Amino acid sequence: MAVVFLIAAVFVAFIFRGAARRRGITYWFPGDLLRSISLFFTQRPQGTVHIMFAFVDHFEPGNRNAPPDLQASRVDAWCTGYPPLADRHRDSDGISPQHTFFFPPHYDKQGHLEKLTSLCSAGYGEIELHLHHDRQEPWPDDEESLRRKIEECVESFSRCGVFCLPDGRCVYGFIHGDWALANSLAGGEHCGVNDEITILQQTGCYADFTFPVSNEAQPGRANSLFYGGSCRERPKGFDSIADPVEVGKTPGKGLLIVQGVIGFRWRSRTHRFTPSIEQANISKADYTFAERIDYWIQKRIHVPGRPEWIFVKVHTHGAREEDREVLLGETADAMYSHLETAYNDGERYKLHYVSARETYNIIKAAEDGKSGNPNDYRDYLIPRYVYLPSRFKKK
Repeated sequence: MAVVFLIAAVFVAFIFRGAARRRGITYWFPGDLLRSISLFFTQRPQGTVHIMFAFVDHFEPGNRNAPPDLQASRVDAWCTGYPPLADRHRDSDGISPQHTFFFPPHYDKQGHLEKLTSLCSAGYGEIELHLHHDRQEPWPDDEESLRRKIEECVESFSRCGVFCLPDGRCVYGFIHGDWALANSLAGGEHCGVNDEITILQQTGCYADFTFPVSNEAQPGRANSLFYGGSCRERPKGFDSIADPVEVGKTPGKGLLIVQGVIGFRWRSRTHRFTPSIEQANISKADYTFAERIDYWIQKRIHVPGRPEWIFVKVHTHGAREEDREVLLGETADAMYSHLETAYNDGERYKLHYVSARETYNIIKAAEDGKSGNPNDYRDYLIPRYVYLPSRFKKK
C-alpha cells in the first residue's frame, strides 16, 4: 500500500512539476521516495527502540537595528521561561529537555551570550554557532574573511567557555543562516563561499545541523545522515561529494550533516485535503500536535545498521515573540508530554533528550558499532563544554 501511494505521489509531482519546483519539492522528493521504498522492505527493529530528540534553535535576538531592550527581553524570556517548562519533563535517563541555541556572533553586543551561558551551565541546553554571511553587505565574505570571522567568533565565545573542551580544544556545531551552506542558494545568495565545508572543518566544526529546507539548498539525500564535502569549483558540493554514515564503515572525509525530517505529511490541522510539506520547523504557523510528532518518528532517521536508534531533530527561530507560546507555553508542554507518554514506556520505547553535541556523539558511537543504551554515549567523542559565565568580559 505504501509503495502504491509513493508511485501515485511521483505521478502527481510530475503532473504538477511547475508547482513542485516553486515549492522546492524536486530537490528532496526523489531521495525521500527511494529511501521510503527501501524502508518499506526493511524489517523494523526488534526490542527497545531509542528515540533521540534534539531541539536546535536558529536563535537571533534581533538584527543590528533592533533596540537593545527588545533583544534583551527576548533572551530574558528564555532564561526565565525555559527552566520551569523543562523541569516538568524527564526522559528515560532522568534528563530534562535540552535546547541547543545556535547563536550568531553578530548579536552578542548586550551580554546576551553570558545570560544563555548561565542557562546552559544549569543543565538546560548548550550553545553552538549560527552564522549569516554573504558576498554583499552587511556580511560580505570570501574564503579568507569567512575563516577569519569564524576564528574570531570561536575566540570571543570561548571567553565564557562556549566551544571549550576540558583538554583545551575548541570545537563547534554549525547552522548556516538562510540554509545557504556551501553557497547552495542560486546566485550565491546568503553565502558566496563554495568551499565552506572545508573551512568549517579546519576551524573545528564537528557537524552541520542546517537542514532540512524545501528549496534548492536542500541535500538530495533527504532524511539521512551523511558526510558532505565542498570544493572551490562549484557550489553545493555536499550533494555530489557525499558518503552515508553506516555502522562499521570508515567515516567519510566530509563534514557530518545531521538532518531533520522533510516530507509530505497528510495529517495536518491546516490542510485537510492536501499534504503539508513537513520541514521539522516549530513556529506559531507550524505548531506541534500528536500526529505530527508521530510522523517524525515514523520517518525513522537512523544510522544504517542501527535501526533501533532513531534521531528526531526539530528546529525553530526561537527569539520571536509570536512563537513564544509554542516554544515555552502549553503547546510545548503538550509536545514533551506526548513524547514521554507515547515513546518512553521503558520496554517498546525509551526517550532521550539530547543536545546537538550529544546527537553527534551518539551517531559516531553507532558508526563505531556501539549498541545498547545511547545514554552511555552522550559524551562519546566530544565532552560537554566548560561553560564559565563568570569569566565572560565584554569588550
